[in-house]
Amino acid sequence: MALAALPLVLASAFLAAPVRAEKADRNQAMVVEADKPGTVDLQRQIVVFNGNVSITQGTMVIRAERVELREMPDGYRAATALGGAGKQASYRQKRDNVNEYVEGVADRIEFDGRADTLRFVGNGVVRRLRGSTVADEITGSLITWDNTAELFSVQGGAPTAANPGGRVRAVLSPRAEPAASAPAQRSPGAPR
Repeated sequence: MALAALPLVLASAFLAAPVRAEKADRNQAMVVEADKPGTVDLQRQIVVFNGNVSITQGTMVIRAERVELREMPDGYRAATALGGAGKQASYRQKRDNVNEYVEGVADRIEFDGRADTLRFVGNGVVRRLRGSTVADEITGSLITWDNTAELFSVQGGAPTAANPGGRVRAVLSPRAEPAASAPAQRSPGAPR
């Protein structure tokens, strides 16, 4: 196998089960809050907020120092969330039909509602949690979550203090075993 294909193989192995985000979130109102004044440009359909920004929509939560949100003519939204000095942008959302969450951090997070993708750019870490336990984790300089294709891809990059080799990394937990069924009950008088 070529080394260039290794990141894609690791990324596709990241989540053995479908990763779909909570579908009901799309029908919820989006709430944007920030500590500093923001702008809402109705003519150009651009919202910009700064200072401890929080975006919530159902189970989805994005936190960043600065967020630029655009609504496209077809109604889809695109957003860029930027981390601040010493604090990365973060994302968290419940997976559809299971007690699992996907959460991630990066220097910049890019959301594209039309393509249904998230890009974690710069020192990215994405985790899948079963309840509150980390099940899987990917690190890299660029992590892309294509929700429609149920695919994570990861790329390495220039060495950083956090990742001196610039390598990608995936830590994958074994598939969860179904709960063991209870031993069969014997009927009274049945032989032992």
